Amino acid sequence: MSSEHATGTENRSEAPKIRVIFMGTPEFARDILSGLVTAGFNVVAVYTRPDRPVGRNRAISEPPVKTFAKEQGIAVEQPERFDEETIRKLTEYHPDLIIVAAYGRILPETVLAIPGFGCLNVHASLLPRWRGASPVQNALLSGDTETGVTIMLMDKGLDTGPILAQRTMPVSDSDTRETLLSRMAIDGVMLLSETVPRWIERRCEPAPQDSEKATLCELIEREDGHIFWNEDATTILNRFRGLSPWPGIFTFWKRQDGRVRLKLTAISIQRTDPAVKHSFGEVFEIGEHIAVQAGTGLVFIDGIQPEGKAPMSIRDFVNGRPDFIGSILE
Repeated sequence: MSSEHATGTENRSEAPKIRVIFMGTPEFARDILSGLVTAGFNVVAVYTRPDRPVGRNRAISEPPVKTFAKEQGIAVEQPERFDEETIRKLTEYHPDLIIVAAYGRILPETVLAIPGFGCLNVHASLLPRWRGASPVQNALLSGDTETGVTIMLMDKGLDTGPILAQRTMPVSDSDTRETLLSRMAIDGVMLLSETVPRWIERRCEPAPQDSEKATLCELIEREDGHIFWNEDATTILNRFRGLSPWPGIFTFWKRQDGRVRLKLTAISIQRTDPAVKHSFGEVFEIGEHIAVQAGTGLVFIDGIQPEGKAPMSIRDFVNGRPDFIGSILE
């Protein structure tokens, strides 16, 4: 099982000419699919989630994987469920291998049994850590300093199958969900390009996961972005990194005319307290910064978005609302 860091393309093997079906939905999956096509994989069809309404206007939007597949002339399937008709049609593609990346649903055993070389999953963590649907967010929320990509042979469980290959990467203080996923997609394609030829030639031995070391992802919900100002500044920064761009982090400003929900669109921190510590959640000026006292350390607000309004710089916000300074955020 491979565990080295990504260093380039020198170890890539030529893409095997087997029939591949790809299953995935968001941008991360699109980037994996794009890399497979560029590498010469014979992708005969793509399965992705159905089009959904998004945004305030609830406009119907197609998944990024579908958009890319259409541009490449690849057949697209969007089943609501894997019923008999869906499985019949899937079988008619005669796939030798199914590759899955952030598809958004667990495959039934009837699907896992179709391709001769099984179903491989590109998972955005170092399994068995962070099994589930939001591994990158959970890694950032927990302050992990290392993560990576896993190629796993899928079984009927939730990310419980044996591991074929892994590649680690460091997590920096500036990393967000988007920057990590971008790097993981690159590493995922590299790892697939190295691993799939070895797998179909039976030169790759799956390694069972150590379930005693497994951690499960917590479901990310909109209210998870609510800041608790008695937490330390590092924890709040990790929350920002893990939950941006959705759902983002937010706080409430209580005014005489009502309670205003404020989304913090850009922040930085100081891990130590000032000479005179303020009340938790208190807003004050320190040098050029607008700071909020955390449990330990300070959170500097650089960008802010009042509910129902456009994002703005903190200075523009304060210039129009001088009573923000000295308030206590909730």
